[in-house]
Amino acid sequence: MCGLAAIFPYHPSAPPVDPGELLRIREAMFNRGPDGEGLWIGEGGRVGLAHRRLAILDLSAAGAQPMAAADGSARIVFNGEIYNFRELRRDFEANGHRFRSHCDTEVLLCLYQAHGAEMVRYLRGMYAFALWDERRQGLLLARDPFGIKPLYYADDGTAIRAASQVKALLHGGAVDTAPEPAGHVGFHLWGHVPEPYTLYRGIRALPAGSTLWVDAAGARQPRRFFNLAAELAEAEQAPPVGAEAVRLRLRESLLDSVRHHLIADVPVGLFLSAGLDSTTLLALAQETGQEALRTVTLGFRQFQGSANDEAPLAEQVARHYGAAQQTRWIEREDFLSEYPRLLQAMDQPSIDGVNSYFVSKAAREAGLKVALSGLGGDELFGGYPSFRQIPPMVSLFAPWQAAPWLGRGFRYVSAPLLKRFTSPKYAGLLEYGGSYGGAYLLRRGLFMPWELPGLVGDEMASQGWDALKTLSRLEETVEGVYNSRLRIAALETAWYMRNQLLRDSDWASMAHSLELRLPLVDVALFRAVAPLLGGPCAPDKQALARSPQIPLPDSVLRRAKSGFMTPLREWTEGMEGRANHERGLRGWSRHLYLMTMAGSLV
Repeated sequence: MCGLAAIFPYHPSAPPVDPGELLRIREAMFNRGPDGEGLWIGEGGRVGLAHRRLAILDLSAAGAQPMAAADGSARIVFNGEIYNFRELRRDFEANGHRFRSHCDTEVLLCLYQAHGAEMVRYLRGMYAFALWDERRQGLLLARDPFGIKPLYYADDGTAIRAASQVKALLHGGAVDTAPEPAGHVGFHLWGHVPEPYTLYRGIRALPAGSTLWVDAAGARQPRRFFNLAAELAEAEQAPPVGAEAVRLRLRESLLDSVRHHLIADVPVGLFLSAGLDSTTLLALAQETGQEALRTVTLGFRQFQGSANDEAPLAEQVARHYGAAQQTRWIEREDFLSEYPRLLQAMDQPSIDGVNSYFVSKAAREAGLKVALSGLGGDELFGGYPSFRQIPPMVSLFAPWQAAPWLGRGFRYVSAPLLKRFTSPKYAGLLEYGGSYGGAYLLRRGLFMPWELPGLVGDEMASQGWDALKTLSRLEETVEGVYNSRLRIAALETAWYMRNQLLRDSDWASMAHSLELRLPLVDVALFRAVAPLLGGPCAPDKQALARSPQIPLPDSVLRRAKSGFMTPLREWTEGMEGRANHERGLRGWSRHLYLMTMAGSLV
């Protein structure tokens, strides 16, 4: 896990790489890689690569980056982990290749020489990289299928700049920082900035599961190599599988993913809550023969002794599996003390991530450089209320889609009244509730489309909403998928998980130089389990929890589903721009936006 930067002045009129700019971008990502730094600028300044290293595999200097191929034909900067690199390496060695290091980065260079941009189809892992092809005089950018690792780029028509963080590109000082309406509107709509947008017109996110090729002719359009909807549509056609076969395949696939995610040359820990996802990962890790795993649990004093206090049950599970457990208690004073650093670490405004920030801090202070997380279990195994709530909502309100003017009229009349005593979302039930995309917007949206002008002004609201094409993009997410559970899985994975959970996990863990690994967000696991999800014996969260050989305690299996809550409302009372009467996280979002516009998040 690291921070990468690249500058490629591809147009003849562009000035050569400015080493100072490249260093500014790199050093803005110091926490992503405090173990080492690297810089390479090609002859004549035609390209520059830079890197900050967090050493996890091959801790020696042989794993340093930028790394060049043995013949000098390619050079790479890479962020992430390739979990099947040992299998790939063995294949190359069988064909006579001799490696100079024991890390996965060198395997990427070999794969590129063998397969070009199609190399990504052989990879299992979380990754973002920039690779310079000396022979073709071009730069290849790539990002993993689910978007676990971020990659941002700025193309001004003469040069392209890429980095692991938006703020790093801003520190370089050469990108267009004019506001991007779609980014500002998207933040208010969702509580995060939806890809591929950022708050800045000049910076875009490379879409998950995409590559981008840049040469003297400029940047091509991103090329998608992983299509979530297409994968699920294909999985939907799989023949039904019996209950016992489902159980065996699920267990085998989960164990395989956990084994791969434990590969490291440093100790690996685990974020442990009282939920089924992390407790199952602990049980499966124990089966792999791993030495006593070090587990970290976050407790909140405001919740202590209440139903929201997960610490006692997490500690029970740790004892059950012989883990070396550490519980870190957080109070409002801790939040306020850490608040300026938290804002600085937040690469783009987000209403989530506070819990990830503090548990990552606790893990790093416990001496860990790598930790597993149960993120992804709810999306794959149907753990969210949306799996139960959205299909009947769509069935109930679908008839109103035939008369959209009625839905708009009801919303126009009812919205001013409803917002006084309940959620403003109810005003949109007739207008949006009859389609999966619209119902999902009602379920996950923070502010509703008709509220946007009051937040950002009429012009920005109109421009941003038009650019986002939110409803059509939501429907594209489920295109070709007809099973209701698979549709919700696609929406939760492509929107909430990718844009919110994965991005927050990245900035929050990297703020503390901690690599976070996600065994339940794994392309091999996904492809093994997806064909089971539309069948009569589709595995759910209980099936996940019953996969370990040594069963989870009954107290965990019987525990009602609850999200990992933080007492954010109590912590943020009285903060500037924070209206305490607002529902949910709307007040926190207003405060974050105010801080962003004031420059506190830049």
